[in-house]
Amino acid sequence: MLEQEYETIDLREVFSILKSNILVIIASAAICGLIGMLATTFLITPKYRADGMLIVNNRSDASTVITYDNINSAKNLVGTYSVVLKSETVLKQVIDALGISEAYSPSGLASAISINAVDQSQVMKLSIIDEDPQRARSIIAELMRIAAPVLTETVEAGSVKVVSEANVTENPVSPNKLMNTVIAVVLGAVLAVGYAFLKEMLNNTFVTDSDITKHLGLTVLGVIPRINIEE
Repeated sequence: MLEQEYETIDLREVFSILKSNILVIIASAAICGLIGMLATTFLITPKYRADGMLIVNNRSDASTVITYDNINSAKNLVGTYSVVLKSETVLKQVIDALGISEAYSPSGLASAISINAVDQSQVMKLSIIDEDPQRARSIIAELMRIAAPVLTETVEAGSVKVVSEANVTENPVSPNKLMNTVIAVVLGAVLAVGYAFLKEMLNNTFVTDSDITKHLGLTVLGVIPRINIEE
């Protein structure tokens, strides 16, 4: 039976490799981090988010009594209202009113806009992320403006009122400069560590007598020192 030989990993060797290459690891992490920060700052276009909120009311009569069934029906209508507002007919009205046909097609605008219920309530939130903050706010404002007449006409039972006017974030929501920089630093450090271990694995020279004993299984009987003799 053939015996398999396994080479054990000495943690002291691992720490020794890391210690001897610590400057390379730090330099690689710093350079990659700087590249990531500069690329995020100058190469990636910042984007802004605009939001607005509407409340869905399922009561088609003038009754002032709000029942659980009214609220539950209103919650269910949020999904229906979302489909109607993101339809090609409605979004084409938004595009034509704002004159943004060069930036968006109806299908492209539908993909950019998100409409969701807030905490499973009868309030729905309309959002869009765009490179132009003013254009983003204008899109949400226009969509909210035409939402009430379109929805009350399309879905006869119900009404829609504005809860929060369209507003846009002051600071960009993307890209995340800090996160990208941290990722670049970690990636640079990992690459440097991988290079250090790969270099060590490909190094087949013996530096100390213990290397000979470990890798060849031979006992070192003596060592001839190197002596520099000046002429």
